[in-house]
Amino acid sequence: MTMVSAAHETPAALPRVVLKKGREGPVRGKNPWIFSQAIERVEPPQLEPGAAVEVRDYQQELLGAGYYHPATTIAVRMLSFGAQTDLATIIDARIAAAVRLRERAVGAGSNCYRLINGDGDGLSGLVVDRYAGVLVVQFLTAGMDRMRNHVLSGLRRALAPRAIIERSAGAVRREEGLADRAGVVSGEPVDEVIALENGLRIAVAPGRGQKTGYFLDQRENRRIAGGLARGARVLDAYCYAGGFSLAAIAGGAGEVIAVDTSAPALQWARRNLELNAMGTARIDLVCEDAGRFMAKSADRFDLIVLDPPPLARSRKDALRAQRLYVELNQLAMRAMAPGGMLMTFSCSQHFRGEDFFAALRTAQVRAGRHLRTLSRLGAAPDHPVMLGHIEGEYLTGALLARLD
Repeated sequence: MTMVSAAHETPAALPRVVLKKGREGPVRGKNPWIFSQAIERVEPPQLEPGAAVEVRDYQQELLGAGYYHPATTIAVRMLSFGAQTDLATIIDARIAAAVRLRERAVGAGSNCYRLINGDGDGLSGLVVDRYAGVLVVQFLTAGMDRMRNHVLSGLRRALAPRAIIERSAGAVRREEGLADRAGVVSGEPVDEVIALENGLRIAVAPGRGQKTGYFLDQRENRRIAGGLARGARVLDAYCYAGGFSLAAIAGGAGEVIAVDTSAPALQWARRNLELNAMGTARIDLVCEDAGRFMAKSADRFDLIVLDPPPLARSRKDALRAQRLYVELNQLAMRAMAPGGMLMTFSCSQHFRGEDFFAALRTAQVRAGRHLRTLSRLGAAPDHPVMLGHIEGEYLTGALLARLD
């Protein structure tokens, strides 16, 4: 039985997941993840991965609905809280709400953004990014994979995209027992899209590169960097496709050094420079490890952007990540000119919040710097996180300024 047919059955027909006494608190707090150790029993006990279920507390009070996996630590992913248990109806409403939110939250100068951010949009296991008229979708869990056709139909109705490209791959799918799946779902094959971010033209190869093709979560932080760059000497460490570099040049930077170990990424950055008629007079593209570059360079910068790849991909990596974040930020802090600023980030779900700021404080001491926090930074508003779901936070950043 597919989830689509299950989603159209009456709520009474859905299997039940009953929680242990005292384990319903996170669900009442609107955390969409229910871990296996919180479950008392499943009725019936044998369910296929991704089966639609209703969730009840130990007294049989209905808490909501979602889908179940018998073999993963996150056993239930909630899609609704309360009496509504028709998953097809819920998904339609969630897609409509996601579209409305982006219409309000994304500026007129951008037509690339995250349309659906998994749990943050009440659609656990689903990611949809929009690049102009092209959508890139990721079905990451067995439950959402079983709703795939319904989701795709809803996206076509809501947005009538030129094309939908699937890129369902990664560790979560493997944990869920799913093979990777990629390709054009509907519309025409698309090799490249020219999208707009904060008024700048960005070349994107949908479904290729990191994530779905581009790091959309940094859009607002790139806008902030552009506003700080006038006349500045800028270092863009781990520059990837040059998003921060483009913003800095557009903002009037005097000079930009963009560093990345990937030659294809730097070629992509050159392509984006060309698209915006910026040339290379004010930018030096350096193919090197950013940490090694900072360690050997005697240069000082008015603005540094430090945005490394995830350094903690699991909890067991947290201690190693702490050491690396201290080392990298120590190097960046030493490279700050008097009065300079540092935008620094961790995109590791398993190393965020106060852990990251503790690493920054250690780095400050080791660098011999006196820094102020101007603001805490995070993902753009098109990457919402449920208030009751701290696990959904992954991007932590800080804007720091040198005082001495």
